[in-house]
Amino acid sequence: MLDIADELNRWVEQGRDFAVATVVAVGGSAPRQPGAALAVDADGTAIGSVSGGCVEGAVYELCQQALEDGETVMERFGYSDEDAFAVGLTCGGIIDILVTPVRGGVYPAALAAAVRGEAAALARITEGPSDLMGRALLVRPDGSYEGGLGGHPELDRTAASEARALLDAGRTGTVTIGEDGSRCGQPLTLLVESSVPAPRMIVFGAIDFASALVRVGKFLGYHVTVCDARPVFATRARFPEADEIVIDWPHRYLEATTTDARTVLCVLTHDAKFDVPLLKLALTLPVAYVGAMGSRRTHVERNERLREVGVTELELARLRSPIGLDLGARTPEETALSIGAEIVANRRGGTGVSLTGAHTPIHHDGPRAPAGRIGSVA
Repeated sequence: MLDIADELNRWVEQGRDFAVATVVAVGGSAPRQPGAALAVDADGTAIGSVSGGCVEGAVYELCQQALEDGETVMERFGYSDEDAFAVGLTCGGIIDILVTPVRGGVYPAALAAAVRGEAAALARITEGPSDLMGRALLVRPDGSYEGGLGGHPELDRTAASEARALLDAGRTGTVTIGEDGSRCGQPLTLLVESSVPAPRMIVFGAIDFASALVRVGKFLGYHVTVCDARPVFATRARFPEADEIVIDWPHRYLEATTTDARTVLCVLTHDAKFDVPLLKLALTLPVAYVGAMGSRRTHVERNERLREVGVTELELARLRSPIGLDLGARTPEETALSIGAEIVANRRGGTGVSLTGAHTPIHHDGPRAPAGRIGSVA
């Protein structure tokens, strides 16, 4: 439910009653992953999605029912070979949906934390005794927590510890623990939704292609910084959608700023005096992606320069150059799309080949990193 935190937080501030349906488990080719949510308020207004359209109508009715009777329910939706027109997923997958009326508890605090961009995890019981279903715990990075799961006193401490581990990794997923908080006993399943600050995209080079890439980066959920040493080009007027605009030598800024395993670095400077010191540093950092713009000839010449300054072959192998997937792109917007597509493929473990005629899975379980508020699914 934290993926629609902005609107839900406004509903809380307005005092509106609402119910939230959250995907808690998936099987097969399901269109949405655990944590995806649809919410319905007392006036019938709906936001979000749990299936991309397949079962939204039925889930909408479940939310309305939850608002009326105040009960938390779990419902499974899947494809029916006997009746393809029955409510289910035409893609052939299975999803389990937890429907919870939201009336106080830790939910407002969890939504507010997500809106503020704070790291927090919401842990909810999705499988266990009926009287515990939907009970929630809000866990902070330091291990402190609010709320309670209503079971054995040790249950909250164990659940908070498990949730904190997923939060540290920026992941959303499920964990199973004993009802008494141990690793044995009657099991409980918890859905842990991690809300983490948006990952960073740093675009080096204030050119027209960078302007288009900023828009794509924002669309993908990144906190986007544009860096260029030339103040005449690095302006708010040219990059109105960027979160930050930095006037500095690229390698000097990268050395001083904070990056992590989710950060993507896009080098569009296309100038050796900027590229070489920047890439020499970038290829040593534990970031998610390093790409550099340029022709194939530029790529070969740049690699030679990088070798001359001590960059190893192992480090060079990390460099995505020429940057982007082969889409035949020509315009800045098309090029930005090809770069964004390569970043997504790199994050999700995709091949980048056309799905038509291929036998690769549509949804990959390869390397992932959160891109946006909700962390990736384990």
